[in-house]
Amino acid sequence: MKAQSNAAMIATLVSEASRAAILTVLLDGRFHAAGELAYMAGITPQTASFHLAKMVNANVVAVEKQGRHRYYGIRDQEVARVMETLLSIAPPVEIKSLKQSSEDKALRYARTCYDHLAGSLGVRLTDALLKTDLLCEEKEGFAITENGEKFFTDLQIDLDRVKKKRRAFTHKCLDWSERRHHLAGALGNALLERFLELKWVRRLPGTRAIQITAEGEKGFKEVFLLDIKSM
Repeated sequence: MKAQSNAAMIATLVSEASRAAILTVLLDGRFHAAGELAYMAGITPQTASFHLAKMVNANVVAVEKQGRHRYYGIRDQEVARVMETLLSIAPPVEIKSLKQSSEDKALRYARTCYDHLAGSLGVRLTDALLKTDLLCEEKEGFAITENGEKFFTDLQIDLDRVKKKRRAFTHKCLDWSERRHHLAGALGNALLERFLELKWVRRLPGTRAIQITAEGEKGFKEVFLLDIKSM
């Protein structure tokens, strides 16, 4: 019932275009100032502040205060999951410029979905984990196999610590651009954080798009048998 209630609330909020734009920006999993969100959503700071207050009151967006400044981010993984699902059934955004086309292509290639990998990279990585018997698919999510336990430990991911987090461990997330599931949850987040540590990927300012580095191209091919250049 909680998931249905959250879905209904978020659907109501995102029926307004400005709020939908703000929440889409916040799917990068980071906290942003109201002015930054206004700029990225293409609205005035006053409009952004008005909508952010509504979303904070609805417990969809969290706010953190640092001195005189306030920073906003999506409250939790459940909100992000519902947003990603809504995006997967929404009609595609009309592309009106070369800049929009480039941004859309980058997001579809590799991006963050709150705190885990999404896009073509996220889906292909999940496929690779399934094909190599590191994960197995279940109705509501994924499960780590015995081979997977050793693999993730060798990758220096502390599974015991990750499992203790108060959230789903190996959740399925419907990818809006690929229309297929990618790995989310605590393990999905742990993988993204490990890739950032290894410098296989890096975040880009002002966007959810993720850049795969030269080290990443090599690492994904050697460890996951993923040929990034063919994506």
